[in-house]
Amino acid sequence: MIQQTRPKSMPRTAPPPAAPGRAPNPVTRRPALAPLPVPAAPDWPSRWHLLIPPSLRNGMEALGLWQNPTPLIPSDHLTQTLAVLERYGWGRSLDFSPTGRMCIRGGQTLLERTGHVTPAARARAVDYMQQTLQEHGYHQPFFAWNDHQDRTFTHVRNLLVHSAHTARKNGE
Repeated sequence: MIQQTRPKSMPRTAPPPAAPGRAPNPVTRRPALAPLPVPAAPDWPSRWHLLIPPSLRNGMEALGLWQNPTPLIPSDHLTQTLAVLERYGWGRSLDFSPTGRMCIRGGQTLLERTGHVTPAARARAVDYMQQTLQEHGYHQPFFAWNDHQDRTFTHVRNLLVHSAHTARKNGE
């Protein structure tokens, strides 16, 4: 019986199929214009959430007693505003109607009050909406544009989607 021995200097290696492969980088595999997941519309804030001032909520979060949502960038804020309007209903003339419908500004206010967007990110989102309106020949504030009698939810959806795409192209 002949026993094969391997020299001690030769390293042990696994055959190529059994060697663990490197996991592909998910960023390089994703197409350049793949749609990002749409942020869901948040639930209506609880009574406690509305009664506790933001400064107290932030202090409680620092102590680990409260968890605020992660604020979104302007493109995601615009997409989430659209999700809010689709969930609760779109309306004109009032930020919040008695039936719970909201205009664009009302949806943004809901998201800001619940901590889903910072005032600075909301202002940038408004800038993108104003830029989109001016590109299409409307020289008025977005909330006045929202309140026109001939405005439909399709127009509002197109404004928010186009503004979100513009913000995403600019890295926001």
